Amino acid sequence: MTLQEAIEARHSVRAYMEQPLAEDVVKELEEQMANLNQEGNLHIQLVLNEPKAFQGTLAKYGKFRGVTNYIVMAGKKSDDLDERIGYYGEHLVLLAQTLGLNTCWVGLSYSKVPGTYVLDEGEKIACYIAIGYGETQGVGHKIKTVEQVSNASDITPSWFKKGIEAALLAPTAVNQQKFSFEYVGMNNNRHQVRAKKGFSMIGYTHMDLGIAKYHFEIGAGKVNFEWV
Repeated sequence: MTLQEAIEARHSVRAYMEQPLAEDVVKELEEQMANLNQEGNLHIQLVLNEPKAFQGTLAKYGKFRGVTNYIVMAGKKSDDLDERIGYYGEHLVLLAQTLGLNTCWVGLSYSKVPGTYVLDEGEKIACYIAIGYGETQGVGHKIKTVEQVSNASDITPSWFKKGIEAALLAPTAVNQQKFSFEYVGMNNNRHQVRAKKGFSMIGYTHMDLGIAKYHFEIGAGKVNFEWV
């Protein structure tokens, strides 16, 4: 499965089977986490076979069931932490999909279990990602149109529209899709794209934008562009 195929196949899953992650899968996830922690200056941690974090009232309200494996998304407090959490966390979500796993971004419906993670000075947990073998593959949701979230038109490059289409398949908090993309033009022989977050009473728009930007990069392909 390619990353583009993973984008199209991935749906949020909240109910999981009682099946431990395969050893080779765990190894690949942990290797990717080590790379992403270095590249994104984060402190991502994988917790295995631990059921308590998703047994509280909030987890039941969020309809989570059978979650015993999860990814702790943490890093040093900064203005851009949430966007980096979204961007690099989605690397893991799509990798998991290619490995036959299912996932779900979790903003509130979890409990922090002492001893299951480590935080260095100045760090905080931004969210969790549930991961495992889902009871189902999840279902799709209604999404906005390309025109609603971008300035794509007949005169913008075709790769830009493909990037938007991939971004529209990105998971966002309660499917809010509060982001927009603008094709700016050329500068020093490089295409320029601007991504913006919208306003939401729910929050998580910085994180959502990071996730959407990674999807955009995959959909756009190997194009010489830069974020501005």
